[in-house]
Amino acid sequence: MKLIDRHNFFGTVCEVYTILSLFKVIFEAIVQDVFGNYQENLLVMFLLSFAAVFVLSQYYRFLEYPLLLCIAVQYVVLIAFVMLITWIFGQFQPLHEDACKDMFWSFTVPYGIGVVIYYISLFREVKRANESLKKIKESGGHNE
Repeated sequence: MKLIDRHNFFGTVCEVYTILSLFKVIFEAIVQDVFGNYQENLLVMFLLSFAAVFVLSQYYRFLEYPLLLCIAVQYVVLIAFVMLITWIFGQFQPLHEDACKDMFWSFTVPYGIGVVIYYISLFREVKRANESLKKIKESGGHNE
């Protein structure tokens, strides 16, 4: 296990919270025989978060394509997944007539904000790495 410090504190909190929340939902479903909208919503949010992070993590595979095209394709894949999940749930229970529209906006807005934050952070990190490489090359690669 890695040391928790100011750089990974929030990420560690998020990981622990996620694990505990999933455990709670599974525990309630198994032991208390309770599985309602609350538990379903938590699991769907986890599933969509997992899918979004996975798709974003595959960006490095598409570096030869324009960034906007990559972002658009990632979004289309994810929104298709969201609509598929919504349709599947609709096969087992009645959905509100605006369920697809609601899922579209409920996913699109946070995903759009997340994508902006992710790519700004990514490009800042790449810029810092390039500056470090430039300094190393300028110094001839020798430690002084």
